Amino acid sequence: MVNVQNNKKRRTSVLKIEKALVTLLQEHDLHQISIIDICQEAHLNRSTFYANFLDIYDLIDQLQSRMLADFKGLYQEESQGQHNSNDFTKLFRHIQQNQPFYTTYFKLKLDTLVNISDYDIHLAQRLFDNRNLDYHREFFRAGITAIIKKWLDHNCDLSPEEMSDILATEYQNKI
Repeated sequence: MVNVQNNKKRRTSVLKIEKALVTLLQEHDLHQISIIDICQEAHLNRSTFYANFLDIYDLIDQLQSRMLADFKGLYQEESQGQHNSNDFTKLFRHIQQNQPFYTTYFKLKLDTLVNISDYDIHLAQRLFDNRNLDYHREFFRAGITAIIKKWLDHNCDLSPEEMSDILATEYQNKI
């Protein structure tokens, strides 16, 4: 029972530290933030930080991994045979509900580390005859990244459904 309690306490501490970093990054650049700043914001001591992370960059790496896992979890049922490659409303809803995390994600330029490796083979075959897919994926990644950043800059002023409609219109309802 003690182990479960410690794991829960550890997860709670990690979430507090991640949230503190995200909060601080809303007003400061990364190089202006110290571990002491993060600990003060999280109301935790430095030993708790170092029990979970090596340094700020380890924190960022782990935060990125968690964010990517959360993102992949959004489409878990699609990966189990119920794939709908044009359901971006779910993505926009998740972004709207987690604006500070996504703002941080782009502020840290973590989007440049992610490649679109999974794609709907049937859709790619229908639209592009499976030709030049690297170029189509890059074009799509840049386009969706740009509209997400713009939407975040406007505090997600449009609904997730409106954002999905914009995306569908831009891609001439091909997605």
